[in-house]
Amino acid sequence: MRNRYSARSTQFRKPIIKDRYLFLLAFIVSHAVYSQDSTKTLTWSGYVEAYYSYDFNRPADGNKAPFIYSFNRHNEVNVNLGFLKAAYQSQTLRANLALMTGTYANTNLSNEPGVLKNILEGNAGVRLSQKAELWIDAGIFTSHIGFESAIGKDSWNLTRSLVADNTPYYESGVKISYTTSNGQWFVSGMILNGWQRMQRLEGNSLPSFGTQLTFRPADGLLFNSSTFIGTDSPDSARLMRYFHNSYAIVQFNRRLGLTLGFDYGIQQSAPHSEGYDDWWAPIAIARLTITDRLSMDVRAEYYADETGIIIATGTPNGFKTTGLSANLDYKITDNALWRLEFRNFNSKDAIFTRESEAVKSNSFITTSLAIGF
Repeated sequence: MRNRYSARSTQFRKPIIKDRYLFLLAFIVSHAVYSQDSTKTLTWSGYVEAYYSYDFNRPADGNKAPFIYSFNRHNEVNVNLGFLKAAYQSQTLRANLALMTGTYANTNLSNEPGVLKNILEGNAGVRLSQKAELWIDAGIFTSHIGFESAIGKDSWNLTRSLVADNTPYYESGVKISYTTSNGQWFVSGMILNGWQRMQRLEGNSLPSFGTQLTFRPADGLLFNSSTFIGTDSPDSARLMRYFHNSYAIVQFNRRLGLTLGFDYGIQQSAPHSEGYDDWWAPIAIARLTITDRLSMDVRAEYYADETGIIIATGTPNGFKTTGLSANLDYKITDNALWRLEFRNFNSKDAIFTRESEAVKSNSFITTSLAIGF
């Protein structure tokens, strides 16, 4: 069986393909679309997030623990994510294309073939109703699971949580979505190529499925429920996976906000088995806005995967890890953000390595500068 931890821990060090002609091609294609519809809008945006992180376990190869997929290089200045995006929008059509580079892309997309490693987003959609916000879209999307994305400035914390790093950041397939006229409800259903896969796993003929339901009853209050049903194994060793992600975001006032989330998943213990193994993960994040430019966040999380469905350790109790972090953010300008974060992991088993010895804890400090344009 291939799980996310074991597959990527042996493959994610592949050098990312860098092709400057991809950016030229994106410009040519988007310009062609632009010239055909005078009622449309075409917008360009970009983002760069540079960082430095020091891992107190001092990994010899410069890589943090294999279940960390963002800001994962030790003791060096690097770029976690940089991208250039073109977005097209009209009354009946929409399209997005974003090409990226960085250590996030090099790590998290190591299993994708060829130039797909450079795609952050690439999709096109058609509106199905003139009166309603009913759309069908196809291509590569940001995942419908979770409240964090690969783009750091859009997340409360500098680094991504355990649940974010170990659930899909992206997905590919086709989805239909509907937003009510008052914007309170959003509902979506999708057919996917798999659990974080642009290209379906070789030997797997079964599509995966997902749903998302979001409710905004009032300003500063959001509830979300997302599901996944499918498999991340070939037909010859098929293990069905069922997963649910839920979270709530509450903004009590302009100073204080709270995010609460809970992930739960089950997967067949063996092919054709009636037994299932599970994994689960709660998370809580509190944000305090001190001034218009200065804020701080505190995060507490726990991840339990005893049988190694997502994170395989080979230890008696599997992956049972608590994470605590605190970060300070300073908004230099409206489009520039400096951040500093301290983070600590403590595990039931000795799953980390320090000076060639197995240990139960891991701490690191990270700073970043993100600029969007």
